[in-house]
Amino acid sequence: MRGKRFRALALAAALIGWNGWVNPRVPPQWHPLPHAALGAALVAATRAPLGLRPPALWPGLRFGSAAVAVVGAGVAVATAVPAVRTAMAGRELPGSAARWLLLGIPLGTVWSEEAAFRAALGGLSAEAFGPTRGGLLQAAAFGLSHYGVAVDGVQERSGRAAGAAVLGTVAVTGVAGWIFDRLYRRSGSLAASMLAHLAINEAGAVAALAVRRRARSS
Repeated sequence: MRGKRFRALALAAALIGWNGWVNPRVPPQWHPLPHAALGAALVAATRAPLGLRPPALWPGLRFGSAAVAVVGAGVAVATAVPAVRTAMAGRELPGSAARWLLLGIPLGTVWSEEAAFRAALGGLSAEAFGPTRGGLLQAAAFGLSHYGVAVDGVQERSGRAAGAAVLGTVAVTGVAGWIFDRLYRRSGSLAASMLAHLAINEAGAVAALAVRRRARSS
């Protein structure tokens, strides 16, 4: 048992380091190959079940499709808020929108993170600590792994406002990680969490691009 717990904690720490500090320093032209390869390697090393083949795939698609509908409605409502549109207009976006939407998000973010955090780490954590505590461990690791990105996003702020924004990003990301894990465990297929994750990132990216385009044309 101690060995399993050590492996789960070690993988959690490694993923926090990779996502928080190594990933942002990977040359853009390499993206998303190292990220996708890492996810695949971790799945192979841990022998995590993905549930991406029938019949396990069908529940994953059902759960994932429901999540996509909820996410789409949520993003539509959020983009109607002036403060959200202002934040989107000031967001730094990748140079190639097509590469970002078609490769960067699906492979470099969604597949790599779902394979690493939900399948590999989630499986090890559940085996070592039980489903509940294991799910919380992977969710905490997922949230903390976005600490570096959160800090980079508030460089123009200072004091309590910056600290609150960073903590908020980590907390919201952690909650998202917990929800993704529930979708994966409940459906038995990584397709459910991947679809939900993809919907959040793609909808947010498309909304940011649309807001930026409107701001430039006005």
